[in-house]
Amino acid sequence: MAPHSSSPTSGLKAILRDAVLARRDGLAPESRRDGSVAVADAVMAIDALAGAQIVGAFWPIRSEVDPRPLIDRLFARGQRVALPKVTPEGLVFREWKAGEALVAGRFGLSEPRDDLPPLDPTALIVPLAAFDRRGHRIGYGRGYYDRAIARLSGNGPVLTIGIAFAVQEIEAVPAEPHDRPLDHLVTEAGPVSLLRT
Repeated sequence: MAPHSSSPTSGLKAILRDAVLARRDGLAPESRRDGSVAVADAVMAIDALAGAQIVGAFWPIRSEVDPRPLIDRLFARGQRVALPKVTPEGLVFREWKAGEALVAGRFGLSEPRDDLPPLDPTALIVPLAAFDRRGHRIGYGRGYYDRAIARLSGNGPVLTIGIAFAVQEIEAVPAEPHDRPLDHLVTEAGPVSLLRT
């Protein structure tokens, strides 16, 4: 199911996505590495996250924030971690334990093995291309996380935490009806103060 790929808003999002990802790609590798550690420390300070038994995370691609320092901290605190697998039906989260091999998935992703049981996280660490201070995000254009958040919310509240570098902030994400603002946004500078309307 392709999400609204022909709408004018989707076209604007694509332009914004390309511009912001170019800024992110321009960060020095050491800045991305140090920034990822700072993001991990700030996310761990979110009180609501401590109550989540299963946290959905992701394996990094390209120049995005590396969530592995955060995953290490979650394990150290005794929390379980689930990683997503892209399927035709959407994202399926499977538990991942430190040191387990991952397999190559679509779009250059590293994913958990198919023989691991699916789990539904109650908190999600969400990747993104761009964000604004209303908590809206631009993803990578396929809508997987929008649909996963909607599906998981059918089980009860899902804590959503977007992680990014500060250079990924834009003035306003052109929101569409299916977009849901994130509960928290964190960059290497710390938690982003979100403007709620």
